Amino acid sequence: MRRAFWLFLLGFFGFTLSTFSAGLIIVHDEDFWRRAPAPWQPSPPSQPPRDGVRFLPPPPAWAPLETTFTKAAVVIKDQFATTSIEQEFYNPNPRQLEGTFLFPVPKGAQINKFTMEINGKTVEAELLAADKARGIYEDIVRKLRDPALLEYSGRDLFKVRIFPIEANARKRITLSYSQILKADSGLVNFAFPLNTEKFSARPIKTVSIKVDVETRRPLKSIYSPSHNVEIKRNGGNKATIGYEASDVKPDTDFQLFYSQEDGDLGVSLLTYKTAGDDGYFVLLAAPGSEMKQGKVFPKDVLFVLDTSGSMAGAKLEQAKKALTFCIENLNDGDRFELLRFATEVEPMFDRLNDATRENRARAQKFITGLRPLGGTAIDEALKKALSMRPEKGDRPYVVIFLTDGRPTVGNTVEDQIVDTVKKAGGGNVRIFCFGIGTDVNTHLLDKITEETRAYSTYVLPEEDIEVKVSSFFTKVKDPVLASPKLFFPENVRVTKLYPSPVPDVFKGEQIVLAGRYSGKGDGAIRIEGSMNAETKTFAYDVKFAGESNDHEFIPRLWATRRVGYLLDEIRLRGESKELKDEVTELARKYSIVTPYTAYLIQEDEKSRGIAQNVRTMSIDRFGVDGREAEVFFREQNRATDGGAAVSGARSSFHLKSATSAGDAILAGGAESLRAERSLMPPASAPMARASRNGGGWAADVTRLTETPATIRTDAAKKLAEQGRFVGGKTFFQNQDKWVDSELQKKTPATRVRLSIGSPEYFDLLRKHPQTTQWLALGSKIEFLLDNTIYEIE
Repeated sequence: MRRAFWLFLLGFFGFTLSTFSAGLIIVHDEDFWRRAPAPWQPSPPSQPPRDGVRFLPPPPAWAPLETTFTKAAVVIKDQFATTSIEQEFYNPNPRQLEGTFLFPVPKGAQINKFTMEINGKTVEAELLAADKARGIYEDIVRKLRDPALLEYSGRDLFKVRIFPIEANARKRITLSYSQILKADSGLVNFAFPLNTEKFSARPIKTVSIKVDVETRRPLKSIYSPSHNVEIKRNGGNKATIGYEASDVKPDTDFQLFYSQEDGDLGVSLLTYKTAGDDGYFVLLAAPGSEMKQGKVFPKDVLFVLDTSGSMAGAKLEQAKKALTFCIENLNDGDRFELLRFATEVEPMFDRLNDATRENRARAQKFITGLRPLGGTAIDEALKKALSMRPEKGDRPYVVIFLTDGRPTVGNTVEDQIVDTVKKAGGGNVRIFCFGIGTDVNTHLLDKITEETRAYSTYVLPEEDIEVKVSSFFTKVKDPVLASPKLFFPENVRVTKLYPSPVPDVFKGEQIVLAGRYSGKGDGAIRIEGSMNAETKTFAYDVKFAGESNDHEFIPRLWATRRVGYLLDEIRLRGESKELKDEVTELARKYSIVTPYTAYLIQEDEKSRGIAQNVRTMSIDRFGVDGREAEVFFREQNRATDGGAAVSGARSSFHLKSATSAGDAILAGGAESLRAERSLMPPASAPMARASRNGGGWAADVTRLTETPATIRTDAAKKLAEQGRFVGGKTFFQNQDKWVDSELQKKTPATRVRLSIGSPEYFDLLRKHPQTTQWLALGSKIEFLLDNTIYEIE
């Protein structure tokens, strides 16, 4: 099915639209875009004409234009942005073509200047206002019988004729434009058209975006809800934001928000709320990069390293290098201690010592002499680390705990070890756990970090421990505000806030919170926390909108985090009908498609007897066998250690810490698929019988082996592509049609069938502008609007 759909894309509209990221090319030659791809034929034999009959070559099979690369360089000074774009198109056909280059103007942009070059020559381009541009978009839809461009209906448009597009040649286009960026609640918003999947016959070889921001006031929050970006700050007033990918088909426009200094701790709020429903919000809090030295307070750090026999080899060597890096990067006012444990626990100083040059040198010598031997006394190591916490406890007390195994010496009971941490921890204690390999007890480590407002990181065998640990320590080395608490305006009630409790704030980092709210109005958000052993309070005026639909990404981001936390509850404390039902409903409503959520959705719809034509999920069609998925996810939720447990923990973490919903869903799905194939033995194996008989799940589970990252990522992407969350609705691909998930809940008697490009089709667009994003999904779609089912054919 997937291959058939791919061929359909190539044959149906791949011949008129080039692959598109910043702009696209419409080919004019009607013979070109109407011609179906010719079937492959072998070359005729080389022989002379016979009886006047000549062998004729087969008709040419026209191919779509290709994009070699797309690069965007953006310079923003305060709120004035200049965007420069370079694209290279390739015509693989043996004939010359003519076309028009189209560039949809970013939503809300007011263009002050526009220049364009084609193959180094300056050309005149036409800027059309949205009302005139709409006619061009609709005309293309009529000709191609494909609505993909409708998504940009309502935007201004640049267009320029391109001739010739030489045969088997490249065409390079550069353009630049300047605009004034809008601010919303103190956040400046930059957007760049990058939603290209509907236009791509092949993945784009290189896509890169570089944004340089410079402001008069120091920068605070920098956040992209659409892509996982790299942020590099250069002093307090400058930052560079980068995104780069290869062989991709981008399906989301690039978005970037940033705010400027407004006090010691910058806070910004974005909301989304529709009439009659509770709202959603995202809150950003960041101290910026130029905090005064006195406001980055000293800390106590305990490094705890497992040196049991199983750590022998590369694991221990990498861990030793990681600790060396961390100790060298302690601040001058910090104190530290280093514990190694195996069958017994051995401290280096037996007390907290200042991070002087001499003490660091002594620590490096201690680390160099560590050797792997013995068992794993996790309980004793934790007790010793917690016992060294000063009675006064006015500093952050950070424990960095590295282990590759389960407790085998002393107390090995998981709940008792967690209870020890719960009683001895609290307050300013943070235990960050690093699970190395796949033999770690994920339930134990995750419950420890949960009790101490920290988190766990799991390092797979093929990953570098040194990189993971050093990267983590760089982020948390400078605490700014510990144990923060949030207080919201009296007229607003906030629920289901994630993460909760609110994590500590560190220099150069920011926290991203997502939650639900009821009520509305202006008011102050107060943040209260510990700073230099003193309680500090920050207050910022914000507005919780009574109705706002400008930031559609917020509900899905919140739902992605909520699903991550629910999956953790299932994994750590057991499955229940209530938890499963909520995960299923959120996943279906917001297109949070991972192998586990897809399996739950499929089983839910089967049990409810949902008609096949409105079902939202069929995981078997997308490379995930339903029987394998059931076995795998039962094992993933049952196991406390092993490959399935580690992949479950990593998958949930991606979801519950999401900053970009789409990237988090893809990463979480890929992690879930990491070891699934190797878990499932052949159908004749005892597991198949055990699954039918309801017993013996773990008895016959084979040892997990790692599958290549690219394979599992591709499989997760294919599965995630089955759902789309656009315009406040979720659509799922059912056979060759996109189906609104709301059709399961309601079946009104009224049904209207429309053909693409018909007068009635465009009447619907004009009367209900919100349908443009839905209709842009494809040529066959079914959705519910105002108690009417519209079926597009």
